[in-house]
Amino acid sequence: MNKKQKMIKLTAKRAKARKNKHTAPTIKKYISKSDRAKMLAQEQAESALKDTADKNTGSEEIAATGPEVEAQAK
Repeated sequence: MNKKQKMIKLTAKRAKARKNKHTAPTIKKYISKSDRAKMLAQEQAESALKDTADKNTGSEEIAATGPEVEAQAK
């Protein structure tokens, strides 16, 4: 390989390296296994509470449209 070919090869290599350059991933704070378990349990409790609240409001709506309400309206 002559000098000109080496220079072309080197510049191509540099261009490829610039193109493939990647950003470093953000460093996240380490969360211990017990902390992750606590967070998961808290999320599950909140979702269960939300689900029961949704079910309760649904049953109240059904009860509100029942025959007692219709009788009171007359």
